[in-house]
Amino acid sequence: MSDSLDRSTKINLLREPVVKKLCDVLDKSSSKGWRKLGEIVGGDRRVKVSSDDMELCSLKVLELEGSPSRMLLRLMGDRGCTTGHLVDSLQTLGNSEALQCLKPSALQILIQPQSVALISGHNLRLNCHAVGKSPVQYQWFKSKEEVPNSFSTELVISPVRLKDAGFYICRVNCGDTFEFSQWAQVDVLNVTMSCGQSYHSLDGRLKLVIQPQPQRINIGETLQLECGAVGRPIPRYQWHKNGVPVPNATKRKLMIPDAMQDHHGRYRCEISSSTERMWTNEVDVLIDDVYAIGGVLGSSDLFLNSNPEELHATDKVALLIGNLSYQNHPQLKAPMVDVYDLTNLLRQLNFQVVSLLDLTESEMRNAVDEFLLLLHKGVYGLLYYAGHGYENYGNSFMVPVDAPNPYRSANCLCVQSILKLMQEKETGLNVFLLDMCRKRNIHDDSAPNIVLRVTANIVFGYATCQDAEAFELSSSGFTNGVFVKFLKKRLLDDEKITVVLDRVAEDMGQFDATKGKQALEIRSSLSERRALTDPIRPGDSADVTQARSLQWAKAHELPESMCLNFDCGAQIKLGFAAEFSNVLIIYTHIIKKPEDMSFCQAHVTDFSQDLDVDPKEMNRETPEETGIYLLSSNLPQHCLYTRVSSLQKLREELVFTVCLQGSFTAMDDESVHWTKSINIGKPLIARLDLHRAMRRNSCLQTCMMPHSPSHSPCHSPGPERHLHLHLHHGTHQAQDYSRLSPQQHYLDVYEHPQGAVGGCGDSYYENLSLSRYEPAYDSAAGLSTSPGRLSIPIETTDDINELQTVFINSLQLQQQ
Repeated sequence: MSDSLDRSTKINLLREPVVKKLCDVLDKSSSKGWRKLGEIVGGDRRVKVSSDDMELCSLKVLELEGSPSRMLLRLMGDRGCTTGHLVDSLQTLGNSEALQCLKPSALQILIQPQSVALISGHNLRLNCHAVGKSPVQYQWFKSKEEVPNSFSTELVISPVRLKDAGFYICRVNCGDTFEFSQWAQVDVLNVTMSCGQSYHSLDGRLKLVIQPQPQRINIGETLQLECGAVGRPIPRYQWHKNGVPVPNATKRKLMIPDAMQDHHGRYRCEISSSTERMWTNEVDVLIDDVYAIGGVLGSSDLFLNSNPEELHATDKVALLIGNLSYQNHPQLKAPMVDVYDLTNLLRQLNFQVVSLLDLTESEMRNAVDEFLLLLHKGVYGLLYYAGHGYENYGNSFMVPVDAPNPYRSANCLCVQSILKLMQEKETGLNVFLLDMCRKRNIHDDSAPNIVLRVTANIVFGYATCQDAEAFELSSSGFTNGVFVKFLKKRLLDDEKITVVLDRVAEDMGQFDATKGKQALEIRSSLSERRALTDPIRPGDSADVTQARSLQWAKAHELPESMCLNFDCGAQIKLGFAAEFSNVLIIYTHIIKKPEDMSFCQAHVTDFSQDLDVDPKEMNRETPEETGIYLLSSNLPQHCLYTRVSSLQKLREELVFTVCLQGSFTAMDDESVHWTKSINIGKPLIARLDLHRAMRRNSCLQTCMMPHSPSHSPCHSPGPERHLHLHLHHGTHQAQDYSRLSPQQHYLDVYEHPQGAVGGCGDSYYENLSLSRYEPAYDSAAGLSTSPGRLSIPIETTDDINELQTVFINSLQLQQQ
């Protein structure tokens, strides 16, 4: 390892311990801290940090554990600042302590031990690997006590016993330098297995091994419930009572001393990891009220009341589709960022999320079919779509990436037909968030007659109004579309979903860039105060819920990481991560190599032609070089990275080659190759075979399209069964549109005048442009297909008023 610093490395690739230490120094320093650093880089044309950026950084002090320095470094990194630029700025600042944080360490821990839960009697294995300037020594500890004879990179306890549960850490020494690994928790479960029962392959998916048991106790006694799952990483637990999370009940064992009558109810536990979620059985807890009758003790049974009137979901499922790489239409950027951000937010609300990018027509229809399989009575279903789209006669159409130019309804998916199928599942809430254009498609004269049931549980959030475009903000990096830019700030609010969307509409109305051009429209038939934050309470059939959860988990199963040993003595770690449900990240890392090997590198190759893998972007030294922009901070460092997208197209198991290239000093550094063939099955969404041409119950079959190859009649009930919706247009008010035909839903849309909005500085709008999620037709039809017309760059200027004028003028809608 060299003492010199790689000045070309981008600062957003710095290791987290380095960033944390540097931020602590800059946050605490008053005269040579982050503010002074911001002033220095503000005058550097390579980075250009504005006063508005500095104000954004300063607001971080209001957040719990917020760091202005971290925000400043993030802004600098997003604008291409390298480690060399940062070092130069810190030298100008004169902060030697901050510079010391960037000095390369003589010792680095590359593989950290991972927490695990396993069954007593199995083998425990914890791994830690480090590299240094000189030979490295290891010593494992359990809490503060040394583990005897534990001097290697791997700690093995065979067999593991209950007494071995606890927290482990490894100390790594290199000369006079030492580092500690992160803590790893080991949970050992005592499970009695029946004949023929086994729990192997514990490093893969979670496996529930201990179910809670019903309890009947007296008032004042201790209530104790226990559950347990095995897997790596260690599972997380959250107990629920009557469908509501129990505060601070996040351990395997739930203990309530001095139980009272209000502790009776139905209990279950949610067990989760980063990629999976499962539920235990729901059990009754009965608290007996002990009283005396003539000196004889008796009891009065308390009937369980699970408060059936409380609004809840039996489960929550979301399908997120972002189409950006269109074959015959202008390409987009924001859908990838929007889907990624909404995925993380919805998971915080306990949604099972399927997130997919760049789907063809058949893939979109099959994805909807799989989404419908996860729905049943009482489930909250949410569909988000970002991409090109259009609207005809009150029906919205999502455009697949393989749609021809021009496209018609037969080439697209009708949102209302999907709603019809969701209604047949008796869902508790149906939410559609459509981040697309709603312009009229002049090439499509069909008028689908989709008759929906009258249900008071439907919410549509349109990113724009009827016959208008939806915009994405384009800059040098990746950013959200206008809709999600404001939606993600409100999505976690514990409010009725229509109230949340109303507030998003108000926020969008204050945004200068799209004021008067794009306004959120809300259509709702929701009569109850249903919110995305509502608790989950399973229905009558827990087995059905569990089966559907397994169906979701099947589409999110990552291959297990593995260590590959080559004949030359080198050892390679092969790891995997998921960026989306159909995007897999593969990374390789050299764990050890022979001392006489002067060069050693492992790369992956020979992928199926079904997959979207650019050879020029494979096996890169930074995630960004291979197109991994959103997940890069969560990946291990010092690896070679490859991004494998379009997994839904995979027809066979994924087989590829790991090639080890090395050279030895004794062989005059002549290169030698070793290869291993790796089969990881069908990872993530590939297991669902979305590539198949057509599925059963496809949403195509419910939408009467004159152009549709599977046109089938559907009956039309009397007008009394037409759906009644409320329409909002950037306002809290709701207007009843009773008994309107699909062609009449938008006749009386009204728009409230919006107040004046203050100006924005040049730092925000510099190099900013807008793209439209609009119907992209050929020029012969009167609409431009030129990407230049859809993305208008803004030149830099010091005159803010002139800049805003140019920027707003670039948003002018095309005349029809």
